[in-house]
Amino acid sequence: MIELSKPEEQLILALDRMSESEMLSLIEKLPNLVWVKVGLELFSLLGPDVILKLRKLGKKVFLDLKFHDIPSTMGRACYHAAKTGAELITVHACAGQKALKESNQLAIEGARSVSLPPPTLLAVTVLTSWSSKDLENELSISQSLPDRVNLLAKLALSSGIGGCICSPLEVNSLRRIFPEPFQLITPGIRSIGVGFDDQERVLTPLEALNSGSSKLVIGREVTQSDDPANAFYQICSKLLLN
Repeated sequence: MIELSKPEEQLILALDRMSESEMLSLIEKLPNLVWVKVGLELFSLLGPDVILKLRKLGKKVFLDLKFHDIPSTMGRACYHAAKTGAELITVHACAGQKALKESNQLAIEGARSVSLPPPTLLAVTVLTSWSSKDLENELSISQSLPDRVNLLAKLALSSGIGGCICSPLEVNSLRRIFPEPFQLITPGIRSIGVGFDDQERVLTPLEALNSGSSKLVIGREVTQSDDPANAFYQICSKLLLN
């Protein structure tokens, strides 16, 4: 069973589907918010400057762009991403060991070039929108989904990557293989009674943390709430009560 004194440090709020003014208004309503996620949608809308603005507000940034390309391109992308000051940056594990190693090394160099601590790279295993049936029917991958996640997590670790993105359903088995400080960050988090939206593999926040998640990515439950401050508070409170 987890023991938390500051559960907000384990929560990453996904800033999706909003304008800059909506984003700033939301953050103002959440003074205890520590971590924010900048994904493809927000980054494409506002550009790299959004990271600087969030850091000036005292927020830690999870830059979730899921880089996947040839090694040199991925490496240079991570070099420049690290210079923004983002603490966490995602890459796709299936890019392969050479690309992962180069990305990690150049991320370190990028951060050092502007006198910042190096970020932690996180390798995406299998997106939480995928099911085993999807993998087999659409990609002709007969390997079971848990086995594929394990394979990609091992590839990430052997490449020097600091953690993985995985669904909460795989966390328990992964944590037995990959102890801390290897990070397991989990999207697909939904409180009881909240719809799954486009996620296939989900757990509640408490279930995910008790299974071994390092941090949880939450989103619409807070961002689309009529009272986001209370929604965020309720999630934190449920973690403290257990």
